[in-house]
Amino acid sequence: MVMEYASESGHGVIIMENKKDKRKKIICELLKDEFYVPMKEKELIMMLQVKKEDRIEFKRLLDELLEEGKIQITKKGKYIKADAKAEKQCIVGTFTGHPKGFGFVETEGKEQDYYVPEDKVNGAFHNDKVQAALLPSGSGKRREVEIVRILERGTLTVVGTFQKSKNFGFLIPDNGKINSDIFIPLERSKGAVDGHKAVAELTDYGGKGKKPEGRIVEILGHINDPGVDIISIIKGYELPMEFSEKVMKQAERVPDQVSDADRAGRLDLRKTVMVTIDGEDAKDLDDAVSLSMDGDDYELGVHIADVTNYVQENSALDREALKRGTSVYLVDRVIPMLPHKLSNGICSLNEGVDRLALSCIMKINKKGELLDYKIAETVINVNRRMSYTAVKKILEEQDEATVKEYEGLVPMFKQMEELAELLRAKRKKRGSIDFDFPETKILLDKEGRPTEIKPYERNTATKIIEDFMLMANETVAQHFYWMELPFLYRTHENPDPEKIEKLALFIHNFGYGIKTKKEEIHPKEIQKLLGNIEGTPQEALISRLTLRSMKKAKYSVAGTGHFGLACQFYCHFTSPIRRYPDLQIHRIIKEQLRGRLKEERISHYEQILPEVAKHASETEKRADEAERETEKLKKAEYMEPRIGNCYEGVISSITSWGIYVELPDTIEGMIHVSKLPGDYFYYDENSYEMTGQETGKCYRLGERVKIRVDDVDKITRTIDFSLVMPEDSED
Repeated sequence: MVMEYASESGHGVIIMENKKDKRKKIICELLKDEFYVPMKEKELIMMLQVKKEDRIEFKRLLDELLEEGKIQITKKGKYIKADAKAEKQCIVGTFTGHPKGFGFVETEGKEQDYYVPEDKVNGAFHNDKVQAALLPSGSGKRREVEIVRILERGTLTVVGTFQKSKNFGFLIPDNGKINSDIFIPLERSKGAVDGHKAVAELTDYGGKGKKPEGRIVEILGHINDPGVDIISIIKGYELPMEFSEKVMKQAERVPDQVSDADRAGRLDLRKTVMVTIDGEDAKDLDDAVSLSMDGDDYELGVHIADVTNYVQENSALDREALKRGTSVYLVDRVIPMLPHKLSNGICSLNEGVDRLALSCIMKINKKGELLDYKIAETVINVNRRMSYTAVKKILEEQDEATVKEYEGLVPMFKQMEELAELLRAKRKKRGSIDFDFPETKILLDKEGRPTEIKPYERNTATKIIEDFMLMANETVAQHFYWMELPFLYRTHENPDPEKIEKLALFIHNFGYGIKTKKEEIHPKEIQKLLGNIEGTPQEALISRLTLRSMKKAKYSVAGTGHFGLACQFYCHFTSPIRRYPDLQIHRIIKEQLRGRLKEERISHYEQILPEVAKHASETEKRADEAERETEKLKKAEYMEPRIGNCYEGVISSITSWGIYVELPDTIEGMIHVSKLPGDYFYYDENSYEMTGQETGKCYRLGERVKIRVDDVDKITRTIDFSLVMPEDSED
């Protein structure tokens, strides 16, 4: 990164090494220069002649220097040196709103966010990038801040329900974190009527005593129209649905079949017996597996679609895939990262056709130990497209018809089951943690109405694929870590010591313990705990609390290890059709295999990978939230005709405002504290209990309770329960 600047005190060109501290030092020295005139970000970029490819990193450095208190920013957005006399230390982060008016500021790399009281929000809007001043420490657990400057608006459009008055209208936001309706002048309403779901572009963010204003830019349909509910969520999360004409034209030029030129120079595995194992409705098949025996050793092949052969770096297809970051799997549709021509066509490892792949072929002994491996560009031809159900029928149920249908492959499936159990046992021995909470399966009719909701249970077949993919991901990650090449890792940090200490104190009440060493815990301790509580009345309670004490996994350029998997090196290599990080590392792998990873390319990846990691983590979070919201919506819709019904469930969460209860089909609702019998209840966040002051009745996490469905709100996607007391029961 080259930065140049001149002042009357002298001229100089400073060639900065690829180290943060030196880059930061040069910025600080410029701002301290007696001839420096306060400048905005763009002016600094011009002054220092920051190259285009370095500008994202430059902006990040400015943010870090602000947070460290080494520089400051004026009300006009100009950067100046830090005032040594300034009492208020500032941080820079993202503001998250709350329906009650207060909010939080989240800063990158910091686990705990900052609390913003309602009177200190100062016009900040949900998702804004803000500068906030630390307030004197109060009695609360979170450090409090006051918003002093809005650096960048994070919300440009709002999705909601339109309400029309005589001379104006309002858009009631779907997103509860936006705590104000949006005022819409009638001439800017685009003809919207009561009940229309619409998208409004914000024209004024409002302020003290003044509502935000906007104009309707798109009407999605009426609130009761089929499909409009999901479209509203998609628009609310700004998930890109349609591909541009340029992207589609590029996709159309992609061939339908593998060419002879593409096969050239690749390891030919077309005679190797291999299968894909996926869900029945899967169309983008990006991984195939093969297994044979070499004496007493297993030779496991994990073959991954070579998407990079058709998605060239910096092409329209590549830029769009990077922007999307991931495919999004909603209850009624998939929003793919790549056009279907690729994801369901030439890149999908369909049965009986030649396909290009990146293969990780591993030799593993009877102890589950990796003896040798090879990573290669290959050409493959999948023998059978298997489903999890069919493999389960073969291995778990010994179903005669299914065994006969696939009799030539049955011995391989049995060996796969053996090997998967060996790999799982080895992971367990080192301390890998396995939270076996069921996922939700929502079945819809043709109109998109939910007909059935049930837990999606793992079985032998799903575990085989899971175990094999984990093995390939670890093998590839450790290979590139020791080569000391730029790479994208999947990392999971150690839990916060305070959360573990709190968990340890709590489980002590039940006679359980966890050992820590120098404020750090080994994943094996968590695994032991989960094993000890299995089948006990406290299992649901302690499992949930343990999961909440964990940090979230993310993408990183540093291979710092994966706590949950108890491994030193881990990456995402196995799903390049639906995840950009996998696609990104495939390019690096292929360049290395071809001997093209020279100094210039290494420097290129060192420049781009930090932003790719950050963006991939953000788009993954966005996809997770959108998927969760569509599930909540369909669960609310499913329970609407069941208002008045009674069910038994487990207390899944307790807050100061109420108790959340999860039913066996994974549907969750809340019992508001005002509905609990007794005059006054208080919540003890150390013991996770809600106790009645008058009755002494105590509600605990994991406790089984009987509830009645009281109400459903599809707008807020919430379900209200009330307790059914023994005297209310028909029994």
